[in-house]
Amino acid sequence: MEIHSTGTAEIDRKSNNKKRRRRAKSNADPSQETSQHRGEHTAQNSKRKRRKSGDGGCLPQKAFNCSAQTTASTEKQIQNGMHADPPKPKQSVSKSSSFLDKMRARLSGGHFRMLNEKLYTCRGSEALELFQNDPSLFSAYHAGYQEQMSHWPQQPVDIIIKWLKDHSPSLVVADFGCGDAKLAKSAKNKVFSLDLVSCEPSVIACDMAHTPLISSSVDVAVFCLSLMGTDFPNYLEEAHRVLKPRGWLLVAEVKSRFDPGNGGADPNKFIKSLQSLGFNIVSKDFSNKMFMLFYFQKARVLICVGGYYRRKELLK
Repeated sequence: MEIHSTGTAEIDRKSNNKKRRRRAKSNADPSQETSQHRGEHTAQNSKRKRRKSGDGGCLPQKAFNCSAQTTASTEKQIQNGMHADPPKPKQSVSKSSSFLDKMRARLSGGHFRMLNEKLYTCRGSEALELFQNDPSLFSAYHAGYQEQMSHWPQQPVDIIIKWLKDHSPSLVVADFGCGDAKLAKSAKNKVFSLDLVSCEPSVIACDMAHTPLISSSVDVAVFCLSLMGTDFPNYLEEAHRVLKPRGWLLVAEVKSRFDPGNGGADPNKFIKSLQSLGFNIVSKDFSNKMFMLFYFQKARVLICVGGYYRRKELLK
């Protein structure tokens, strides 16, 4: 009986405890219960979304559809980026490049002036030998020449090209000191390009005083900034030899060479000297501030004095 009574009392006690918990639960704040349910609902939705996306705290599998090599490369780039020095401003790089370009231009300009002085103070045969022994000097000279010409507002060769286009394309031309043979490339005429070194397949390398052209075979002889050397009057005599009667001689020269006040030649004396070689002056153009142009024609009758061509110093 005592044991039975104790067991019944224990059962009653547990039942009473359950009833009290139910009453406490039923008497709880409804807003708190709603908030609790809402939090549980949100957590459950979040779990469902992670399961659907395959996330579970990770990215979807598609995000890893790259090779291990690509991943390693990306990690390496990130590490290098974290430890690399900050990039230099573009402005400083451009300034540095500009400075180097200026220095190269000065060196090139100095080399050009040295070669230019040499060509004006030696004979044509010496210049020919100089460039034949070292063709790179010819390339250096013309690189400097082109750089100098780039600052001129107008090129004399372009005026001569226009003159040829205004005349018959059947005229045969001899371009003395042709350089890069721009005249031959731009005109429709047949052009014999002559210079000390052949920088183009069409250029004939020779001394300007002794060309391989046949006498009285060309209609136009051109000297575009090429009357150089102490014996350049020989070049003009050679032009007279290869020109047909009434053939044209076109001369373009730097204006400073025709400034008597600064040691240059008198243009009127230059014209008279060419007349003594057998040319008639047709026209002249002094309008350009950088160069002068002279248009001559070979006289029909050769002017001789004492059995020789009458020669004078044409330019100082």
